[in-house]
Amino acid sequence: MGYVVGTLKAVKQEDPEVYAAFRAEEKRQRDKLVLIASENYASPAVLAAQGSLMTNKYAEGYPRRRYYGGCQYVDAVEELAIARAKQLFGCEHVNVQPHSGSTANMAAYLAVLKPGDTILGMALSQGGHLTHGSKVNFSGKLFQAFSYGVDRETELIDYDAVQQKAEEVRPRMIVVGASAYSKVIDFPRFQEIAKSVGAYLLVDIAHISGLVATGLHPSPVSHADFVTTTTHKTLRGPRAGMVMCKEEHAKAVDKIIFPGLQGGPLMHVIAAKAVAFKEALAPGFAAYQQRILDNARALADGFTARGYHVVSGGTDTHLFLLNLNSRGVTGKEAEEALDASGIIVNKNAVPYDERPPAVASGIRIGTPIASTRGMGVSEMSQIVAWMDEVLHHPTAKRVQSRIRKEVKALCARFPVFSDS
Repeated sequence: MGYVVGTLKAVKQEDPEVYAAFRAEEKRQRDKLVLIASENYASPAVLAAQGSLMTNKYAEGYPRRRYYGGCQYVDAVEELAIARAKQLFGCEHVNVQPHSGSTANMAAYLAVLKPGDTILGMALSQGGHLTHGSKVNFSGKLFQAFSYGVDRETELIDYDAVQQKAEEVRPRMIVVGASAYSKVIDFPRFQEIAKSVGAYLLVDIAHISGLVATGLHPSPVSHADFVTTTTHKTLRGPRAGMVMCKEEHAKAVDKIIFPGLQGGPLMHVIAAKAVAFKEALAPGFAAYQQRILDNARALADGFTARGYHVVSGGTDTHLFLLNLNSRGVTGKEAEEALDASGIIVNKNAVPYDERPPAVASGIRIGTPIASTRGMGVSEMSQIVAWMDEVLHHPTAKRVQSRIRKEVKALCARFPVFSDS
């Protein structure tokens, strides 16, 4: 992969301040080890498509049914994105216009629900997402939201408890998926629970979509009414979203996205989605996803061997949480100490966390970017050793300085961006 700085010459000439921020961010991404589970490094082709002249085109409506003239070429690109998404996920219908995963979830809700209807989703504090019913989010404001979580001892979803909660609150929709749950979710079981109470089933695969697309994680498509996803994270495309659904919901989904929620779609982003989907259909993408899994398991096993508490007992995906309560360091302190050491993670609440989210008792660790760079299991062993040393000495500047240099040297061995 290479990042062609020459394409930014116009920015440098027109706006040196923004250009300086671009170059500083490039250096940060190049020299630091990013273990943010929800981030990835898009390919040069995806970046080029997103920065293309399709930025200039308004295209309200859908292919061959636009409200603007001159849409024949953006129609071709959107049709490619749709066809490739269907091939990747085996879905009956897909809308590639949502600007984000949040918009995709809102579209799935409003396609069949009315404000005030009841939804049941995974609690944000136990691994869910803001848009799954959090009271501070539209999903918790528009709908009467209830939540399920994980068992206090096993830190796994208790499906019997979910069934009981569903029978108690009788939701119109059950929401499945997570941003900080590391084990395989039983989609057939959730389908059974939804059917038993007459609820729609929405599965948000934003984090695991790359794994699902390559068959390395079970797919919810045949079990759910709606499947939503972002197109970055493990899928390694642009930051955006999409909605998949059964054919019976196709018209409702399309109508709520446009004109219900959005005006003109971002055609340059849809072009980047089309490119990313083609990359995901290539043979090497499955090997990349397997490397993500192998690396995540190697990290989790490495921390477990060193006596850390890996939430839920390990990982089946690209991410996991470390509970740091026994280590005498908060999630915020760990995030800051690791950042100073050249390793980027995010603080994260752990199940039944007694600390506020801004402090948190854990950190979330993911392997999409390390895997994109080509790192493997042997590098994961070194990363565990570095992180362990930092977490044992979170205020030791000498430790941070030394490890920061060692991390930079490792990243130089696995380059993603070309300096110029």
